[in-house]
Amino acid sequence: MELTVIKEKVEPQKIVEVGTEKAVVYRTNQLNLWYGEHHALKEINLDIYENEVMAIIGPSGCGKSTYIKTLNRMIELVPNVRTSGEITYRGRNIFDPSYRVEELRTQVGMVFQKPNPFPKSIYDNVAYGPRIHGIRDKKILDEIVEKSLRGAAIWDEVKDRLHDHAYGLSGGQQQRLCIARCLAIEPDVILMDEPTSALDPISTLKIEELVQELKKRYSIIIVTHNMQQAARISDKTAFFLNGEVIECSDTDQLFSNPADKRTEDYITGRFG
Repeated sequence: MELTVIKEKVEPQKIVEVGTEKAVVYRTNQLNLWYGEHHALKEINLDIYENEVMAIIGPSGCGKSTYIKTLNRMIELVPNVRTSGEITYRGRNIFDPSYRVEELRTQVGMVFQKPNPFPKSIYDNVAYGPRIHGIRDKKILDEIVEKSLRGAAIWDEVKDRLHDHAYGLSGGQQQRLCIARCLAIEPDVILMDEPTSALDPISTLKIEELVQELKKRYSIIIVTHNMQQAARISDKTAFFLNGEVIECSDTDQLFSNPADKRTEDYITGRFG
């Protein structure tokens, strides 16, 4: 099915590391973040690559969710937040005053811990973003809705009830609907903040399978408390502790041969 492009995309700058063919999507350099006087993120240095899944693990309160909410500047909705350092997305500093937050969030979608469909029909949930971007043609909207629901692996379950209320879906279906809503605006990056923590094991498996499929077209950063999940679905894993990145490496390497004893202690269950 051929789709009309929702928005004109400026071709982003690609930074390619020596020795790798994958472009750097996000580069975090010396990032610090404070909530008032609380120093929540400390000297974060982290690169996130194209078409990979980056898992962020660590105990509660270590800065995982704060970090990914900084990547789309959603953290700015919290009072008394201040930052230092730099985050570049496709080579552009996201804190640059000329960088409109709406523009950034069009490129960087987010899926939250608890499914949060709008109080609308299944169809209107997915069509919401494209309509905001000015798409009014019903045929084009129909195509976008179908493509997005297929992309989120839920089309076959809902195709005969698109105009039913989204709240009638199960929790796992609601979460995949939220992923479809995210896909409908054609993002480049998908942030996921513990997207399966409120779901049953079968729904969790479906989301994990979906993540593996989506990374062919998107870069994905996922916060998870579930280390087995990180090991199953991610290419790289970063271990956060007390607001610092203790270690970041290929997932197999981090879980089988961690470089830092604190990482080993965490993944073997000695704390956290």
